[in-house]
Amino acid sequence: MLLEGKKLVVTGVLTDDSIAFAIARVAHGAGAELVLTRFGRGMSLTEKMARRLPGTPDVLELDVNNDQHLADVSAEVMRRWGRLDGLVHAIGFMPADGLGGNFLNTPWESVAFGFQTSAYSLKALTVGLLEPLKVAGADGGAGVITLDFDGRFAWPIYDWMGVAKAGLEAVTRYLARDLGEFGIRVNAISAGPIRTMAGKSIPGFDTISGAWTARAPLPWDLTDATPVAQMACFLLSPWAPMTTGELIHVDGGYHAMGADIRG
Repeated sequence: MLLEGKKLVVTGVLTDDSIAFAIARVAHGAGAELVLTRFGRGMSLTEKMARRLPGTPDVLELDVNNDQHLADVSAEVMRRWGRLDGLVHAIGFMPADGLGGNFLNTPWESVAFGFQTSAYSLKALTVGLLEPLKVAGADGGAGVITLDFDGRFAWPIYDWMGVAKAGLEAVTRYLARDLGEFGIRVNAISAGPIRTMAGKSIPGFDTISGAWTARAPLPWDLTDATPVAQMACFLLSPWAPMTTGELIHVDGGYHAMGADIRG
């Protein structure tokens, strides 16, 4: 199997419609052993979702903005596995006043917290778990992936989260630059809109998702994150040994179209 024997940490599993949940499900089916992370009130929800996955993976407490949590998770991964073959960063948050057409009025405090959680957190998470990643990197390679929403464009209502995603893409490239010598690959997946809890919480989500189904050359399913999960597992597998610093679109081809091709 594609991920036979691989050890993965997956963040961001909150509900069974989340992209992170789909990645965990597909990765387990491909042979991976998993640990999930969550913190605070979300822990109980993630533990509930873990019971819906084969093998019921453990859930470790991890607030990505908490250095002690990062150190504790790294130590636990080393204790149980001695290595980390793959890390899934599915973390993002922007306060409500940074979304929905409020771009010109969003205060710095909201932007700063959203950027730290949505972009800087990829660096914090990867460096926090660098010790077990380096072990796997020296023994066949390790992979880190993050979930993006194409930061090249100014999207309706996405506002400062769009800015954070553009930063996330840059963080991906710089991590790829600095971690390549350790055999660690870092890539981003730009997924089309999925009706996850996070997606539906964005004001005007239907404005983007409605255009997607009309314009994408391949039929885009707003409720199925499996294609995104399959690409994630491919990037974490030995089949992508020389791919790093990349932004890969899994969006039905929407990103490549200059206009609505269906007329």
